[in-house]
Amino acid sequence: MGEHVEVSTSVASADDAGRIARALVEGRLAACVQVRGPIQSTYRWQGAIETAEEWQCVAKTRRELFARVEEAIREMHPYEVPEIFAVEIVEAASSYTQWLDEQVGP
Repeated sequence: MGEHVEVSTSVASADDAGRIARALVEGRLAACVQVRGPIQSTYRWQGAIETAEEWQCVAKTRRELFARVEEAIREMHPYEVPEIFAVEIVEAASSYTQWLDEQVGP
């Protein structure tokens, strides 16, 4: 398994996305968080199909920090059931992963 991951979550506002991004980087839980949006999400919630405009945060970090990243996101996330998942970074430039490792805490 790779040691680097992208952790993704989506929120309803640019302000919430920015707050999460800044907290993860300031807390040295992520080297970088990209905020994308607005995006349109369609999903089933409480028996109904919903459509919402959201902002997506994609944090670059190490796999070993996932639990701490998840906890930090949950503390700030406005949703009852937030989307929080990690995708393994299979390949990356060694200069990038070295920089990433230097930016996140132990």
